[in-house]
Amino acid sequence: MKNTFLASGMSLFLFLTVLVACHNDPLEPEYGTVQLRFDNVVGAQELKLDSTTYTNGSGEPFTVSRFTYFISNIKLKKADGSEYVVPQDSSYFLTSQSNPASRTVLLRNVPVGDYTSINFMVGVDSLRNTMEIGKRTGALDPGGAAAGMYWDWNSGYIFLKLEGTSAKAPVDATGKRNFVYHVGLFGGYQTKTINNLRTIQLALGAQPAHVIVNGKTDIQVKADVLKVFDGVKPLRIAAAPTIMVSDSSKNVANNYATMFSIGTVQVD
Repeated sequence: MKNTFLASGMSLFLFLTVLVACHNDPLEPEYGTVQLRFDNVVGAQELKLDSTTYTNGSGEPFTVSRFTYFISNIKLKKADGSEYVVPQDSSYFLTSQSNPASRTVLLRNVPVGDYTSINFMVGVDSLRNTMEIGKRTGALDPGGAAAGMYWDWNSGYIFLKLEGTSAKAPVDATGKRNFVYHVGLFGGYQTKTINNLRTIQLALGAQPAHVIVNGKTDIQVKADVLKVFDGVKPLRIAAAPTIMVSDSSKNVANNYATMFSIGTVQVD
């Protein structure tokens, strides 16, 4: 009888030990997906290439034939200040109005929780700009996805391209009234240059963005082309139809830093 009691007690002790041990085991991390949807607009209108005439704050009519920009170094922040930083090698995206698929950015394996703001950079940081060319793949491949968004002669990425036509632009060598804004420059490597990298921080509204297990949180980010002209420093096409490597590029960069806003936030 005594042995039976001891055996029963020992079994109970082992059961409780295992139960406590299981309870103290750290929980497996849980993840969801965040989808950033970049919707390009012109004020209250949807951006349409080569077909719609818009008017900037200086009263200049214009059409857009190209609107392309790099998004990189993405971070999601919670109310307590903690952050989820998208791994560097997975944090470079080239979005283009002419390629709808490129305007949807999927961030996988985002820890579950409530996020209140998002940070990202417009452009490609100095580390990637100066990295061995063979290590720049995906969106950063100058001979592939990034073709046309890289200055071979200046060894750097073009962060944003805005091209179009305007009756206020002078006639150029092609016989057309084109305007061209190509903005790059990351501060220089061996020689100091203008730094047109801009970091954007956007609050996600009164309600946080919920990231749930195996779910997809959709965040609409609007980019307003009008802000390129009418941001911090108003720009007139008539006065500056072409802006590339010049001091004026800083004005374009300061303006495009203001063009982003949060639209809808949904969880599927």
